[in-house]
Amino acid sequence: MLIRGKEVLIEGRFVRIARLDGEGYQFIDDPESAIEAIRQFGNRVDLFTFIRGLSDTSPKYSYPMEWDNMAVLPVTTFDHWMANQISSRVRSTIRKTVKDGVVVREVPFDDALIQGISAIYNETPVRQGRRFPHYGIDLEKLRRMKATFLDRTIFIGAFFEGNLIGFVKLVTDDERSQAGVMHILSMIRHRDKAPTNALIAQAVRSCADRRIPHLCYVKFYYGKKGHDSLAEFKRRSGFQKVDLPRYYVPLTAIGRMAFRLGLHHGIVERIPEPLAATYRRVRSVWYTRRFGPEGT
Repeated sequence: MLIRGKEVLIEGRFVRIARLDGEGYQFIDDPESAIEAIRQFGNRVDLFTFIRGLSDTSPKYSYPMEWDNMAVLPVTTFDHWMANQISSRVRSTIRKTVKDGVVVREVPFDDALIQGISAIYNETPVRQGRRFPHYGIDLEKLRRMKATFLDRTIFIGAFFEGNLIGFVKLVTDDERSQAGVMHILSMIRHRDKAPTNALIAQAVRSCADRRIPHLCYVKFYYGKKGHDSLAEFKRRSGFQKVDLPRYYVPLTAIGRMAFRLGLHHGIVERIPEPLAATYRRVRSVWYTRRFGPEGT
């Protein structure tokens, strides 16, 4: 369904939860109108959830809420980021990447980009200890996936010897007050060249050139995992954890019950973190035995 030209997704079977498509890259500017439109929708919706942009980090509405978080990098100039916002380790890595021959630049959305992304996606069926969902994706499906929000998208590619070895898709919000990392991935066989660090560096430069004051990298922490290698990468790259309210609007009795019982988080988030960590380790070992080490 569409609300003021923005698509709303409905997920779940027992508890049907609606949220804005591209949440974090676009936002609901009038929650009351959105809620009314969802109430008038023909299919059942139990809960509507939404967040606001970085200008609304304090609770503003009377709807039930929980705290969410976002990884945010304040952007002024590229030189300021290099000199003051990142760790010495990241600074050295970025300089080494240039010396190793990696070239990073903004790129158009064209066949060459899609072919390059396809090669990255098809490098290995396993990433970070689990099945990579886009392995083997056909070119047309990949094109459709990357074509979302094209009028607000910046594509950046990392190249080595003329071949794409990493990319990032940045999407700005309507006001161009923040740009979010929607997709970022690099080839495992070239990780010694640190293309992901170079991509983040160019993302900062692209934001600074456009006077976009914030670069966002989805969440800083996910669920109960707390500190992990991805969070550490973000911290060293200058990102900060920003808490912001996530609102939940129950629209049915099922929605009210689900929110009170915490069922809106799903089963995975209710698993204790020690047990979840054990599962991730076992899953990683199993996939390694079945498919071999990542990148092979």
